[in-house]
Amino acid sequence: MPLALWALTLSAFAIGTTEFVIVGLIPTIATSLGVSVPSAGLLVSLYAMGVAIGAPVLTALTGRMPRKRLLSGLMALFTIGNLLAWLTPSYEALMAARVLTGLTHGVFFSIGSTIATSLVPKEKAASAIALMFSGLTVALVTGVPLGTFIGQTFGWQSTFLAVSLLGLIAFVGTLFLLPNNIANGTPASLLTQLSVLKKPRLLLVYAMTALGYGGSFIAFTYLVPILQEVSGFSASSVSLVMLVYGVSVAFGNIWGGKLADKKGPVRALQTVFALLALVLLSLTFTASNAWLALATVLAWGAVAFGNVPGLQVYVVQQAKSSAPQAVDVASGLNIAAFNVGIAGGAWAGGLIVTQFGLLATPWIGAIVVTGALGLTTLAGRLDRQAGSRCATGPAAATAVH
Repeated sequence: MPLALWALTLSAFAIGTTEFVIVGLIPTIATSLGVSVPSAGLLVSLYAMGVAIGAPVLTALTGRMPRKRLLSGLMALFTIGNLLAWLTPSYEALMAARVLTGLTHGVFFSIGSTIATSLVPKEKAASAIALMFSGLTVALVTGVPLGTFIGQTFGWQSTFLAVSLLGLIAFVGTLFLLPNNIANGTPASLLTQLSVLKKPRLLLVYAMTALGYGGSFIAFTYLVPILQEVSGFSASSVSLVMLVYGVSVAFGNIWGGKLADKKGPVRALQTVFALLALVLLSLTFTASNAWLALATVLAWGAVAFGNVPGLQVYVVQQAKSSAPQAVDVASGLNIAAFNVGIAGGAWAGGLIVTQFGLLATPWIGAIVVTGALGLTTLAGRLDRQAGSRCATGPAAATAVH
């Protein structure tokens, strides 16, 4: 693989770290800035909303910019955003810095796949995309626990300084390693993207994505406070628990992809959502015991992101039949739906913590994920009905003739 692709992977690693590391720092930030834990949890929501808005809107607005200049500019803004988070004097300033970095995240992943495939021969396109997105997985396995450790040991600002250094290295890599002649794709206008939102079957997939991810993030946003205040883990040991979670996520991604290949996306998603709801419900009862909580977190990681391959494959399948002219746009909007779910889940989790306490987040999250399971079952039924109509259509036509 060319060196330019590794620059994209490092960028994805830095972006993935800054997105998820905030979860491990919520209690520390809340104490440092004198805000409540739910208020600190809003930092997760604001970042995710930045991603959800930035992906479709800014991608459309920057569609004609040279790819190398755009990517370098994004990583420069990403670095500046994290430097602002490092220097921030207040909660409000930190909120603004999170929104800025979230906006760059959305555009990066919207154009990153196209750039990655342009760097390699066609037969290596899938491997190139997989390598770039592996930066996110590695961020969960290593970047998040390491960033949590740095923040708890040297202060949460130090974590953002470390991430900004990663962003600076990624910026230099894109500046010097990416070729100047990367072809621009056909820019998708906002009208094109909005037209996708008129397709009921695609809206159903986006709802599945938002509920499935949102239900998990109702509890995941407040996992560290649960581990510290309920399970009895010390602040220094939480980073090790996050490492266990990240390793489990890495295996869960692979398992989820294989399950979708073997059973098809709908049946795979039914399995993953059912297991995720069960694990979240279990945490309500196991959180009070440190070892049982650790085992539950391990199981949670195995299914938390196992729905990603199935959801992405399924949205492409639906787009090919209902919006064939905008498959890439439909796929990109599903990324936005993931982040709408994260934002909504983190926001709802804050309300739940305020009203009912930390231990209400897992079982309420399980109910929301069960909603995603119900929508997935509905989607499967609609698929079977559409298949039956396709199967009987030609026969009926033949009978008429």
